[in-house]
Amino acid sequence: MTFAAPLEAKSIRFRARSFVAFTLTPEAPLSEWLESLDRWIGNSPGYFTGRPVVLDLNTLKPEVSQIETLVVELGHRGIRIYAIELDGGAALGSHLPPALIGAKEATSDGLLAGAKAAAGKPEEAKADEAKETRLGGDTLMVKTPIRSGQSIFHAHGDVIVLGSVASGSEIVASGSIHVYGTLRGRASAGVLGNSAARIFCRRNEAELLSVDGWYCTAEEMEASVRGKAVQAFLDNDTLRIAALG
Repeated sequence: MTFAAPLEAKSIRFRARSFVAFTLTPEAPLSEWLESLDRWIGNSPGYFTGRPVVLDLNTLKPEVSQIETLVVELGHRGIRIYAIELDGGAALGSHLPPALIGAKEATSDGLLAGAKAAAGKPEEAKADEAKETRLGGDTLMVKTPIRSGQSIFHAHGDVIVLGSVASGSEIVASGSIHVYGTLRGRASAGVLGNSAARIFCRRNEAELLSVDGWYCTAEEMEASVRGKAVQAFLDNDTLRIAALG
């Protein structure tokens, strides 16, 4: 009689990891909010592609049927919802994205340090294309022009671009953005809740400027700040674009 040796149980390893997710917070009337979203997508096609998006419904507090419709509407716009925030709301069915539990909003003194390892790899992968160098204070310097289709995401501080930023490209930073050439693409500063962040560029031909989620598209900018050296900053939750010098 032979006896089989007992199989060794394989341990399962669980590890925590922090990711930066974008949050959408719909407001009533929903039809107008969707129209505003459509304008954003029209000016920034592909902005949400491949990005985790959380749907914050604590302001709207819709019924489950309304959530189902909203998730479908966002799906038609190429926005895939990763999770839903809804405190004390109706139970979500298994056909909807899961309710987010225990989430903390990222801040400059919160998740940034923890997100560094997760966010570092994509930036390192783009180093050959954009010749990036880290300076002191978590500042990222990009020594070459940013070409159309390129995306620079820096979750740890400011971004400095020594060249120009082409149309169809984007820079996303938790801190401020400095472009010493022409800015033709999209620039989003203070994306992790830094309302003091600013955007500076030597020549403004941007498709979109955004600080802490407040944005202005090329169509909405005044002619007096187009083609000029400008700075963009928040003033009482209003995005201001002012000429430099």
